Amino acid sequence: MKNLVIVESPGKIKTIGKILGPDYKVLPCVGHIRDLQKRGMSVDTEGDFSPVYEIPADKKKVVQELKAATKAADMVWLATDEDREGEAIAWHLYEVLGLTPQNSRRIVFHEITKDAIQNAIKHPRGIDLDRVNAQQARRVLDRIVGFELSPILWKKIKPSLSAGRVQSVAVRLICEREKEIQAFKPESYWRVNAQFAAGASTFKAEGARRFPAETEARSFLQDCVGRDFCIGGVTVKPLTRKPAAPFTTSTLQQEAGRRLGYSVTTTMRIAQKLYEEGLITYMRTDSTNLSDFALGEISKAIKEDYGTEYLQTRRYHTHNKGAQEAHEAIRPTYVSNRTIAGTPQEQRLYDLIWKRAVASQMSDARLEKTRIDIVPAQGEEPWFKAEGETVKFEGFMRAYGIEASDDAPEGEGADTLLPPLKPGDAVTPRSVTATESFTNPPARYTEHTLVKKMEEVGIGRPSTYATIVSTIQNRGYIKHGDHDGNPREYRRLTLTDGNIASETLSENTGSTRGRLVPTDVGLVVNEFLTQQFPKILDYNFTANQEAKFDEIAEGKLPWREEMKEFYGEFHPRIEEVNGMRSENKVGERVLGTDPASGRRVSVKLGRFGPVAQIGEASEEEKPRFASLGEDQSIATITLEEALKLFELPRTLGEHEGKPVTASSGRFGPYVHYDKMFVSIPKDKSPHTITLDEALELIAAKQAAEANRLIKTFDELPGVEVLNGRFGPYIASRKEGARKAVNYKIPKGTDPKALTADEVKALMETQDAAPKTPRRGTRKKS
Repeated sequence: MKNLVIVESPGKIKTIGKILGPDYKVLPCVGHIRDLQKRGMSVDTEGDFSPVYEIPADKKKVVQELKAATKAADMVWLATDEDREGEAIAWHLYEVLGLTPQNSRRIVFHEITKDAIQNAIKHPRGIDLDRVNAQQARRVLDRIVGFELSPILWKKIKPSLSAGRVQSVAVRLICEREKEIQAFKPESYWRVNAQFAAGASTFKAEGARRFPAETEARSFLQDCVGRDFCIGGVTVKPLTRKPAAPFTTSTLQQEAGRRLGYSVTTTMRIAQKLYEEGLITYMRTDSTNLSDFALGEISKAIKEDYGTEYLQTRRYHTHNKGAQEAHEAIRPTYVSNRTIAGTPQEQRLYDLIWKRAVASQMSDARLEKTRIDIVPAQGEEPWFKAEGETVKFEGFMRAYGIEASDDAPEGEGADTLLPPLKPGDAVTPRSVTATESFTNPPARYTEHTLVKKMEEVGIGRPSTYATIVSTIQNRGYIKHGDHDGNPREYRRLTLTDGNIASETLSENTGSTRGRLVPTDVGLVVNEFLTQQFPKILDYNFTANQEAKFDEIAEGKLPWREEMKEFYGEFHPRIEEVNGMRSENKVGERVLGTDPASGRRVSVKLGRFGPVAQIGEASEEEKPRFASLGEDQSIATITLEEALKLFELPRTLGEHEGKPVTASSGRFGPYVHYDKMFVSIPKDKSPHTITLDEALELIAAKQAAEANRLIKTFDELPGVEVLNGRFGPYIASRKEGARKAVNYKIPKGTDPKALTADEVKALMETQDAAPKTPRRGTRKKS
């Protein structure tokens, strides 16, 4: 074998192998092959902060295969990704495989195309040790913070918690937004809308001012009765909309969230696949630049598909300080590929990337904005106004639509056609409506708006956005809300034919569905860290640290000195906080006194989640505890709500001589009967559920359990063939084991007809099969 090419992901092997031909063997390292030792700090904090690396157990086989292939090759090409993580992976490969400058080359490419890869082979370079050091600095700093801070959380709050330098700051963003929302006091006001007729045409208008109360709104509607109106003025202004720049990692995650409803993790997973198949350029980038080749391809496509008048070549420049790594925006590798084969998700994301790249080189959209002022026939001040837009030239909007500019004012978009009117023309109000509205609190973050905020504040980099968002959810600090909100009444007055009718309506407010909300654990941890470690949770500190990583990557800053300076301030504070004593448990909130016993009522984090507590540990009588419901929070629960929790468990009655009770626990409300626990659905409460309703739930679970078991085998104790959520499968539970091991049943196999020998063979085959890591797995700090 003459040449060995090592890439990060198995997904690239086929495409790159085809391009390079039989003289090159392409193998994956599947992300990092070496990392900090799991045990201990693994950083020499008493010396020069050298990291202590090890090859994880799940990578030893990969390393053995790569070492064998290296010995058989004349030249090893390190083709890991071109960002800092990729540079560090290349360096670890160089070190572990014992490579030399004579038998190895470092190559990079930001797209998997024949031209790009052949060009990389022609122009190899050495490993950029400054980039490697920037990655090492990030990894070491994150290990120091996590290793020293997490045990304090275990001691002060609850076991098994973890703290991270960047993740904790992201949690702070969401917690602070939640506090703003909880502190917000909505104020009501009245807005007026009207339907006017002008000859045979009708159009909508809104009141020129808002009213603080119903009495003023009603008075205004009364003044409109029998009054003549006319056009007081018509203002027409030209309006230009410019296309947005091609996608960076951040803007792709934001737009895929807005337009396609993808999570940031889903977006990056699909983008990785498109990149590996040679369909788009590298997907971790800060750059909005397009290469000359791309500009030429896009210009050609615009002329052919839309016409020369739609072409306006533009060169975008990245404004983010510290923009790094890749040198081009995310774009299709070949613009001529208007559509692709693949899953619907892949096709939709590719289509979005294609449209954004092409639209960025198209002409401005030209619109005409018209404003009409409507005045009383005997007055000068406008009482109503109407606005509309007319598209004169679509420009980039023909390819991308109205939302291409991220800076477009909220609410702009749909064309509103107005009849041709001139000052003095008479108009007649068909109906006038005054509606009570309320001021809104700041919006909770979605995944894509959180990424936008993180980028604005300077938290993270393209390679870390998705990891941060998923990590804070996986660790239980943040969750996706599922609350539909609470009903709120509002009033409406309607003037028609000289009469004013009033009605009271209802709307839902405060919905968290699809939004990121902090859990009680997240709120308590955030409050503790912001009080005790304000510097670590400071946005400017985190952003400045990112800037220092950039300087290290540019060779302007010695990374070990930076680590020494940070640790010199951080470690003494760790020791100080560790020695502090507190009367109350961190995060505990006192609600008041139990009127029945006179004992203190409080809420806090327990071992298995948030709990309410009556009494104190220092009292002779033991405290009583009750778990909070899923929709309750330590931060907002009231004394009355907490006391209600102690009404559980509730005895509903008996069934076949055994008691049936309703209660609430770690996983929500449930019915308990015999040895069975049945979840209570969200439309019912453990405080009000009846015995008949509980028996229906029990019967439904018993039926499901009966249908779940397909087959057992006397000769294979602990082995069952079961019906599962995704179809039949084999479950094997060894004696004394807490969990069963599951095995797939091949498609087309009748699970009822399986014999013990066939089941045993399936289990043995799957046990012997190598466990393949997920494609492109890398550790991101």
